[in-house]
Amino acid sequence: MYINVLPDAKELGEKAAELAAIKIAEAVRLNGEARMIVATGASQFEAFQALVRKNIPWQKVEVFHLDEYIGIPSSHPASFRKYLYERFISLVPVKRFHSVDVEGDIKERIKDLTVEIRKRPVDVGMIGIGVNGHIAFNDPPADFDTREAYIVVRLDDECKMQQVNEGWFRTIEDVPGEALSMSVWQIMQCRTIISCVPHSVKAEAVYRTLTGRISNMVPATMLKKHPDLNLFLDYNSVSKLIPFS
Repeated sequence: MYINVLPDAKELGEKAAELAAIKIAEAVRLNGEARMIVATGASQFEAFQALVRKNIPWQKVEVFHLDEYIGIPSSHPASFRKYLYERFISLVPVKRFHSVDVEGDIKERIKDLTVEIRKRPVDVGMIGIGVNGHIAFNDPPADFDTREAYIVVRLDDECKMQQVNEGWFRTIEDVPGEALSMSVWQIMQCRTIISCVPHSVKAEAVYRTLTGRISNMVPATMLKKHPDLNLFLDYNSVSKLIPFS
């Protein structure tokens, strides 16, 4: 595990994007293409702003994303598809974007996504950590045992409240109760994981992730078993471990 502590979210995003660009370029050089997974949420804003400015051969990059609420259309302000199209996919000419669509038959969509993600290894996973320690929408107690690529999950109240506090929904009752999420096991198959976790609201989750044993009650602890985990923190998110004045 490589821990990088930067002064603020902007510098964190820039450094994380630099590493992502290096890893993508390496994959393209070795394999003629690259595959990546991207996270969403307020904690990823700066990383995307930096990433789209990098000199990356996007036309050779295949992109997957982690999750989507079940029951909201892609036009909804909180939709992760909308988020990604506006902040990433519409700004760079990626080879292909595998959207986590939740309309229609969910089982068929899971089957389709599974076929695609398992065609070849994923080179880079940009994976956030939630206030409750979740990765993707694998809220505690997360399923560490399943080998399915994508699963239907229930969202806990702490996760829902995070979405409200970030401004995506007006009230906790407005947040959907279920989501289609990449599983913890599938996330761990990425060759490199780059985890951007800025802001003081994440300080408790960072503390519990780094100091606790591996537990599905803090799903992000599983990331510590990954051979190439690159964790990017800022002074705020690391404040329970290293208090900066």
